[in-house]
Amino acid sequence: MTVSTTPAARDGRASDDLIDLCRDAMREEAQALITYAASMGAEFGAALRLLHDAKDPVVVAGIGKSGHVARKIAATFLSIGRPAVFLHAAEASHGDLGLIGAQSAVLLLSNSGETPELSDLISFCEAHGVPMVAITSAAESTLGRRAQVTLAYGAVKEVCPNGLAPTTSTTLMLAIGDALAVGLTSMLGTTAADFRRYHPGGKLGARLLRAGDLMHQGDALPVVAPDLPMQEAVITMSAKGFGVALVVKDGAVEGIITDGDMRRNIARLWQSKAGDIILGKPISVTPDMLAGDALALMSAHRITCLVVEDGRGALQGLLTMHDCVRAGVGE
Repeated sequence: MTVSTTPAARDGRASDDLIDLCRDAMREEAQALITYAASMGAEFGAALRLLHDAKDPVVVAGIGKSGHVARKIAATFLSIGRPAVFLHAAEASHGDLGLIGAQSAVLLLSNSGETPELSDLISFCEAHGVPMVAITSAAESTLGRRAQVTLAYGAVKEVCPNGLAPTTSTTLMLAIGDALAVGLTSMLGTTAADFRRYHPGGKLGARLLRAGDLMHQGDALPVVAPDLPMQEAVITMSAKGFGVALVVKDGAVEGIITDGDMRRNIARLWQSKAGDIILGKPISVTPDMLAGDALALMSAHRITCLVVEDGRGALQGLLTMHDCVRAGVGE
């Protein structure tokens, strides 16, 4: 008896086989990372010290797929405040050795440790006393033996079906670079504020913004005195364009007047002073509160602005929901 199989069924089995193949590849790479992590020792601390103590930018070098990873590692170092530059190994012999400062450290990536294009770079470092850190599979390779510190992950199986395309090896290099960045972040004492300074754009920068970065201050604020007649307070509110007035005495906010407050007091509004309309101290935040947290606070209380005060209760500024949204906070 012949059992026919529809194309859809055959395609389904083929698709499952492909997914299993890809899943196995990820598991093998993950296992390679776990194996290397278990073997890490004092050499990793030595590498961190060399990279941290360099007075000139760290130079991260490689070629081919290793070069792409090296470029990413250099970019990550920059993002945590460790000055770094990528050096294409093939260009090193054609003038780019000038990137290496007298007090640089050089981080070299090569899976085999025998990459010919690295030879001039290695010789230059040796001639000028520039310390080298190697990321390679082979501790006994030319690169592994000539570097001051070698981070060797050992022979690994590339998960490419042909066992040829750099896959597992480049994953290890990338993870080692990330681990170095983590260690350097701790050694440098890089804070979230520092990180935002290096990443002012995009969602990452917006997520790290603080109330003090977005608040309005100084002459832009709709400040009125408690004894100011409401006829004049309304003029200030209109001129400043926030839809509120801050009732301030001796540098501290006693209350806030909104459009809603005026509507609720319409019968006596023009006979009142600003201090007669307020209901007490408004919700306030400090300048160092994350803007995202301030936005959440506004949403929870169904208000559109927050007073920003210092630790002693003195007025610092006014933060509005529109400011947060405009800056991309909360996206």
